[in-house]
Amino acid sequence: MGVTSNLEPKKVFYFFEEISKIPHGSYNTKMISDYLANFAKERGLDYVQDELNNVLIYGPASAGYKDSEPVLLQGHMDMVCEKVPGCPIDMAKEGIKLVVDGDWLTADGTTLGADDGMAVAMMLALLDSPGEYEHPALECIFTVDEETGLEGAEGFDATLLHGKRMINLDSEEEGVITVSCAGGITGNGTLPVTREAFEGAVYNLKLTGLIGGHSGMEINKERANANILMGRVLSTIADTVDYRLVCMKGGNADNVICKETVAQLVVTDEAALEAAIKAIQEVITAEYELSDPDIKLELTKADAAMFVPMDKASRDRLISFLLNAPTGIQSMSMGIKDLVESSLNLGALNTTETEVTTLYCLRSSVKTRLDLMCRKLEDISRVLGGEIKFSLYYPGWEYKAESPLRNICIDVFKEQYGKEPSVEAVHAGLECGFFAGKMGHEFDAVSIGPDLENVHTPDERASISSTERTWKYVTSVLKALN
Repeated sequence: MGVTSNLEPKKVFYFFEEISKIPHGSYNTKMISDYLANFAKERGLDYVQDELNNVLIYGPASAGYKDSEPVLLQGHMDMVCEKVPGCPIDMAKEGIKLVVDGDWLTADGTTLGADDGMAVAMMLALLDSPGEYEHPALECIFTVDEETGLEGAEGFDATLLHGKRMINLDSEEEGVITVSCAGGITGNGTLPVTREAFEGAVYNLKLTGLIGGHSGMEINKERANANILMGRVLSTIADTVDYRLVCMKGGNADNVICKETVAQLVVTDEAALEAAIKAIQEVITAEYELSDPDIKLELTKADAAMFVPMDKASRDRLISFLLNAPTGIQSMSMGIKDLVESSLNLGALNTTETEVTTLYCLRSSVKTRLDLMCRKLEDISRVLGGEIKFSLYYPGWEYKAESPLRNICIDVFKEQYGKEPSVEAVHAGLECGFFAGKMGHEFDAVSIGPDLENVHTPDERASISSTERTWKYVTSVLKALN
């Protein structure tokens, strides 16, 4: 008996539990790709597995739908791999451990992978149920490496598709029909450092207790970014403490709001350091009382420094970068109420002996404003003696004034829920942007999904009841596409 064996819809949760046993972080998708290919083989379904590990499975139309246009269902198979400190699971080699907690499905100490494992599970459940549901021919698209820049969707061969209508299953709020998304790009920066001997006691300063979250969906919540905030802390300490910075590390992924950062310092006056940290702790606790109520600075003595300390000039260049580089929301949409138009997130920062590396996620629904954010980062990096290079650009998905698929989804929603859905654009990137670019004007898409919370963090959880309602909604929409 599986952990989810008593949950409904039974097949959806069965397949979700099956894929949870398979490591499937970004760039580690070969095993789950093979699982999907074998699933198709075992059921005699036509499929394509490309060199990137994307998988396309064709499902036959049910009786009465033979002449209907095929419908595309799409989601990504990779997940963000994050875990709590001390969690023994090696997410590159091991599956995760599911936990049922009331109406919530979570994982023990790790991300859950419901983003976007629920899409994978729903598509498998449909393909495994011939004759049980009414629908046109299905073209189920399982892409790889969405979380690192939508790379699977970018490389997917759209000439393999016969349909033009797509239901993307990568949204995270029941009752919301998404019809447009932002484009984005990844920035990889370097800032050189020089080092010199400096005598003193070695301390690790850790910033913890932040909530973090998805840098697209939750950037509007004004949560603290641990990397950026640590720059402020280091700057404030320098006012009263003679110290040198050895190294700093925070975050692993560009699209996650960094929730924990550690800096190693060498100091000459330990009492002054403790007093300075106490003072800045009081400031940030008050400022982030509502967004990050558990924010905390932890100071512990270290046995030895990781490297020879940075010289003062290198330390100050890094602090200047963290204090002055643009971060968070940059502009709001003038056309869509409450929609973030442009933002950027310093998701990961690390230190080697010779340089500090930074990893940024930049998003905007206006290409020229995306370009402006890139220019700002390039400029401040250049002034401070570093550089930043951009890659993995993905296009936005423009709102379509006339959308028969959207109209059907709205009508079915009103019939099932007895109320109007929320039709929205999102600041996050969705793979619909690449498919729209590949398939032209006739492409018609929506994005939907069940309630997921705290995605990309070990606090990620999926609502069981919402998943059941969303499954009913998806199958009802498919029935209406005759």
